[in-house]
Amino acid sequence: MGSLLATEDFTHILRVLNTNVDGKQKIQYALTAIRGIGRRYSNICCKKAEVDLTRRAGELSPEELESIMTIVANPRAYKIPDWFLNRQKDVKDGKYFQMTSSMLDTKLRDDLERLKKIRNHRGLRAYWGLSVRGQHTKTTGRRGKTVGVAKKR
Repeated sequence: MGSLLATEDFTHILRVLNTNVDGKQKIQYALTAIRGIGRRYSNICCKKAEVDLTRRAGELSPEELESIMTIVANPRAYKIPDWFLNRQKDVKDGKYFQMTSSMLDTKLRDDLERLKKIRNHRGLRAYWGLSVRGQHTKTTGRRGKTVGVAKKR
């Protein structure tokens, strides 16, 4: 695979949104290394930016990469539907947007803090380290906790 990629303008590792992106992968799959961007979202962003999906990420020009990143940053301006975005009707301002990388972490932390503050069931269970979404916990999910009873000798 080494000689196929030996062009002068090929970038082996791209730095995009504080994430190292592998330049040897195809662009659709390379973008999924960024938190908050999945295969379908990267696919639609590449199509809106009119970038060929068969090209490798390291072959892209800086202009093409910049056009993809502007679409990722404000998808509603490029007519990506609201149901496609990962943050719908935000609690604080009611806006729709796509969260990526560090913004995803801060929003998740803020949401959990808000749920803990209002003493919500989900917030309390997240605080206690228990499963939140209604799973059975009698026999499963015991990793990381002390299990069983000590035997008498």
